[in-house]
Amino acid sequence: MNNINLKELKISTNRINILNKMGIYNLIDLISYYPYRYEIIQQKLPTVNDNRLVMELCIISGCRVFFNRRLSRLTFNAVDHDNNEYKVVIFNRHFLKNQLTLHKLITVSGKLTQPGNIVASDIKLKPINEVTGIVPVYSLKDGLTLSSFSKYIKKALTMVKIDDNMPLDYINKYHFICKNEALKYIHFPTSTNDIKKGLAYLKYEEFLNFSVTVSYIRNQRSQGTGISKNINIDQIKHFVSSFPFRLTADQNKVVNEILRDLMSDKTMYRFIQGDVGSGKTVVACIALYANFIAGFQGTMMVPTEILAKQHYRTLKNFFNDTNIKIELLTGSTSIKDRETIYENLRNGVTNIVIGTHTLFQDKVTYNNLGLVITDEQHRFGVSQRKALLNKGNQVDFMVMSATPIPRTLAIALYGDMDVSTIHTMPCGRKPVITQYIKGNSMKPILSNLKNYLSDGGQVYVICPLVEDNETLNLRSASSIAKGMSDYFEPNYHVGLLHGRLNDLEKNQIMTLFKDNQIQILVSTTVVEVGVDVKNANMMVIYNAERFGLSQLHQLRGRIGRNDQQAYCYLMSDDLSEEAQKKLTFMTTTSDGFEVSKFDLEMRGPGEILGNKQSGLPTFLVGNVFKDIHILEQSRIDAEEIIQSYFVNNQYSDYVTNVISKLDSHNDYID
Repeated sequence: MNNINLKELKISTNRINILNKMGIYNLIDLISYYPYRYEIIQQKLPTVNDNRLVMELCIISGCRVFFNRRLSRLTFNAVDHDNNEYKVVIFNRHFLKNQLTLHKLITVSGKLTQPGNIVASDIKLKPINEVTGIVPVYSLKDGLTLSSFSKYIKKALTMVKIDDNMPLDYINKYHFICKNEALKYIHFPTSTNDIKKGLAYLKYEEFLNFSVTVSYIRNQRSQGTGISKNINIDQIKHFVSSFPFRLTADQNKVVNEILRDLMSDKTMYRFIQGDVGSGKTVVACIALYANFIAGFQGTMMVPTEILAKQHYRTLKNFFNDTNIKIELLTGSTSIKDRETIYENLRNGVTNIVIGTHTLFQDKVTYNNLGLVITDEQHRFGVSQRKALLNKGNQVDFMVMSATPIPRTLAIALYGDMDVSTIHTMPCGRKPVITQYIKGNSMKPILSNLKNYLSDGGQVYVICPLVEDNETLNLRSASSIAKGMSDYFEPNYHVGLLHGRLNDLEKNQIMTLFKDNQIQILVSTTVVEVGVDVKNANMMVIYNAERFGLSQLHQLRGRIGRNDQQAYCYLMSDDLSEEAQKKLTFMTTTSDGFEVSKFDLEMRGPGEILGNKQSGLPTFLVGNVFKDIHILEQSRIDAEEIIQSYFVNNQYSDYVTNVISKLDSHNDYID
């Protein structure tokens, strides 16, 4: 497809700026900006499905508009044909105020959040009989209407030459329409069959492009010669036997997979996933020890200083009876200590270093780096991980994630890596008892909380916002902290932790909490990945419906990390079916894989897997969970294509075109 500037649409600079904010900079971007759903509007009234509705309403009260720094909120009251009254709210449509006049008939699309309350996604200034049909719904910025956006796309489709880039063999194999038709069907469907045909082409195309990239890189890596490490297995067994616990079956399996990688002549590139508290750190410890006895240095990179300190203490205990010299390198390490660590790493005196982003500074050089481990790898960018890997020759690489996903999905997504899964939990762990409280008052659990504190326990209190917000009726961390401080001080000390604090302030507060100088820590989600406080085994989460299930599970994972019984209270006054469904589900399982699966089914992969920062692919139309069969088939086809490409140079134009766009693919691919 050829590329054309947005100016060719003959639209204002202001509109171009709005499109730029949506990530649209040219006509290719514009026609590739797909609807996130479709409204199928019929004359039958009302149309309600899964709390989503399309209905004709008559306005009975004037509009009011509220503004804050990020969005506008427009509200009005209206009635349907049976004289049922609704309060309608729509965000970022304040410019409609003067058109939404009394007694005007309008068609509202949206969601019934509570009986009589509608959060609208779109408003048509026409009665329903004038807007019947299939209406694509896009995520638009304030100041851009659906009507004008559709006109831009229609014009762009006449100006852009659209080619089929996929191999013709596979287009014919699956009886796809051409890409030109697929784009027209997606943006301007006349039937649900049009949508199905368009999506079939576009989903397979982006999955195949991704799978070909992954298959190409995997093939390239398999050609390269790694360093075969000489590891004494008896030494490994002796080291593991010194642990005060036995490894689980899954830990043993993953350790064996890592040892085979380290001893092979191919560079290790392994992804290890496991639930919160499943023992990934122990596996990493054994890997670092194996790398050490083979004569190489190792490093572990983590996203926060407090987590680095925790890993440092843990590993130091494991290596207590060995001659391993382990160091901690973070932003707060003094200049004098840093210089000593730099010198010891250069000379090979230091065997293992644990740290944050400071590990990939130019001053950090290694004598013989052999293994790099990143924990919570989605929090590091590609350039950072590359910088660390480039500090050694054919360095083995291992990434760990506590966001477990189904294995088949992991294999499809991390196709350029070997996937290991730790599913079983260590013996003695008790599942966190989780209770759903309907409401945002602590009264139902106050006696439990007071008894727990009087027994010497510590408590996390999680809130979705730092400060009060006029638009969102949510409990903020600041107001909760003040209220709890007024109630519990001086008997129990209350701390406040949130993302606006600098790293030093965060570390100070977490240290006070860990040392039990703070008994109640009120926090936003910055504690999602953090230090283990074994004495804190109670958590209260306000407005729990605001968090995804996987995020709730990660938060819940801060407690119950020993043999003590832990309790988590999910508080929410949202009575919508969706909120009640997901919060009730959280009370039924402590299995992160089950939670992740349910979350993927409810919300799709984007928010759960964190596409934009995780190194996972950002698919525009494909859903890696719902469309797993397409993704899996594309992986099989991609391996055929890459095999043909390397053996007889078949599909060279297509492969070359896909590989040329490597930089636009995701972090972990690089």
